[in-house]
Amino acid sequence: KRENMIKLYKLTDSCGKTLNGTQWGPGVSHSGTGEGELCGPGWIHAYEHPLVAVLLNPIHADFKNPRLWEAKGEIAIRDGQLKCGCKTLTTIREIPLPEITEEMRARFAILCAQHVCLRTCSTWKAWADKWLSGEDRSVEAAKAAAWASYDAAAWAAEAVAAAAYRPSWAAKAAAWAAEDAAAAVYRASWGKCCGMNLAAIAEKACAVSRK
Repeated sequence: KRENMIKLYKLTDSCGKTLNGTQWGPGVSHSGTGEGELCGPGWIHAYEHPLVAVLLNPIHADFKNPRLWEAKGEIAIRDGQLKCGCKTLTTIREIPLPEITEEMRARFAILCAQHVCLRTCSTWKAWADKWLSGEDRSVEAAKAAAWASYDAAAWAAEAVAAAAYRPSWAAKAAAWAAEDAAAAVYRASWGKCCGMNLAAIAEKACAVSRK
């Protein structure tokens, strides 16, 4: 069993706790029954990449001041590339929480949405290209793109527009864009989630140097 253990990541609240007051810390293990759906009591949730954990936090646990832990476990169930479940998970050590800016979240949302079939929405595609290049990052353009598109694309544009006046909503919209894009690619590829690497997209989005 130990051979199947891999490095994973766990988010907790500021006190090191998760659902129902479950306490985590260095060398702490918790187990589920290994039965049922991923979001049920049978599985302990984890992430395969630290940036994905933080970027999706607004629509998952939504910890206000999260702490990030390096963990180990054996993946037995997955929600595509979004999160995974282990029957037993052990947190090894706390690690620094990646600092993610609103610009990084917006870029993440747009890059994810670009992996969905958006060829028919020329308005959105033109806006996304201009936003990514820095040519046009106006709220007005983002709103127009949101109205012209749907699903992941709309959420991506909403994330950009909301960042100007409602940051908490922008973070959720960016995460929803990623979730919708991953789900669309997953369905299109018959469960293989081909053509999209959420971790690589997160790294690309967050590697942008701040100006």
